[in-house]
Amino acid sequence: MAVRLLKISSLATAVFASSGVYLYSKQFDINDLSLIRFGRAAATTAVISYDYLTAFKDVEHGTEEYLALKSVVHRRSAERLRDLCCANRGTFIKVGQHIGALDYLLPEEYTSTLKVLHSKAPQSSMEEIQQVIREDLGKELSELFVSFEKEPQGAASLAQVHRAVLRDGRMVAVKVQHPKVQKQSSKDILVMEVLLKVVHHLFPDFAFMWLVEEAKKNMPLELDFLNEGRNAEKVANMLAHLPFLKVPTIHWDLSTKRILTMDFAEGGQVNDREYMKKHGIQVNEISENLGKIKCPQSKMTEIVLLDHGLYQVLQPDFRMNYCRLWQSLIQGNMSGVERYSRKLGAGDLYPLFACVLTARSWTAVNAGISSVPVTHSEDVEIRTNAALYLPQISDLLNRVPRQMLLLLKTNDLLRGIETTLETRASSSSFINMSRCCIRALARHKRSKTTSRKVRLRISLAESFNLWKLSLYEFLLWFKSSMLGLGLSALLGLCWDSS
Repeated sequence: MAVRLLKISSLATAVFASSGVYLYSKQFDINDLSLIRFGRAAATTAVISYDYLTAFKDVEHGTEEYLALKSVVHRRSAERLRDLCCANRGTFIKVGQHIGALDYLLPEEYTSTLKVLHSKAPQSSMEEIQQVIREDLGKELSELFVSFEKEPQGAASLAQVHRAVLRDGRMVAVKVQHPKVQKQSSKDILVMEVLLKVVHHLFPDFAFMWLVEEAKKNMPLELDFLNEGRNAEKVANMLAHLPFLKVPTIHWDLSTKRILTMDFAEGGQVNDREYMKKHGIQVNEISENLGKIKCPQSKMTEIVLLDHGLYQVLQPDFRMNYCRLWQSLIQGNMSGVERYSRKLGAGDLYPLFACVLTARSWTAVNAGISSVPVTHSEDVEIRTNAALYLPQISDLLNRVPRQMLLLLKTNDLLRGIETTLETRASSSSFINMSRCCIRALARHKRSKTTSRKVRLRISLAESFNLWKLSLYEFLLWFKSSMLGLGLSALLGLCWDSS
């Protein structure tokens, strides 16, 4: 028995020793273990759930004390969720960033806390970056580039970008995927799915399975950089008629599923007011055109589209119903708002859907959103209601077609930029969306008839609706201009004196 135990212990020692050497040689990180990542996520979920289950037992529902406590619980739960994302990294940060971008759909405590994940993304070591390039391109950095900056221009949840110079002297941006993301993503999504089902069992009103479904569908696409490159070329061709738009050229010979090389573009971030002030860029122009930066060569302002990882083709019926809904919202046509909201899956939650889609109050929706300017108090009301109607919003997001989720996220991102740039009152994203919908509906109607008379009538109606929208845009601009402010002040003085 003693000999057998000695053999077993010797074998175990040899196994552990060899494992240690192997793990050390592979730069083993305990955070990469699925068991550790799952345990951390499960523990965080348990603590957050326990907090929500016990925090309100001695407080009367609906009172000011209840609402104040609810805000506190939201905040500390969001902080725990943020810490989990930072610890597990990768897919967790990606999903956390997604939640943080939903300004008008989720409580402010969650969105403001999770927004920091955009600047908390992990950074791979230079050795890891070299290894990915070596494995995918089959050559060393020195064989491919004259220079390759060790410090990344930016690090995101799935990849980081380095500036480099090609053999012919052209400057490029090399996007390299974090080496561990591919292996971990599917396991991480499974962990999220299991834990969200547990949360839904404990809190039936909070059904966030749409979040996991989106991650399941979209993560493989976002991890395929060849797909992103194809998207970049496709959108460059589709929007070639826009003179202010720039999509960097893809270098296919230096691109793989984990590496994307494109022309380098100088500039600042779309929500960086200080950069715009320094370079004399008008924030209203930025807001209107979505992401313009200063071009140092031509001294012209241009939009540069850099991220093409996730695009979606809208189905014809969905697109037309979406356009008809927007037209109804512009006109204050409430029967149309109900009809097309229901067609888009909102059901009896169509009033909430209209408010979520436009980030406007129900009062503004009833009046017609093109006739009621956005105010700061209305913005505050919308954000407050996001916290009050969280179960209903959760239910709504599970009902609507999956295509709608990306549109809602895009809408929220646009409004978030407008809020940061303090151009929300100009309603640029709403006006641009409205123009697109008016034109799309007119094209659709013209395609359904061969009558010149009918086609002319459709074109005239299109022109009239676009003119009304332009007039509304001008009134918004005039109201916010110095002349408009001065005139308002003068009229106020005249009114007071009378």
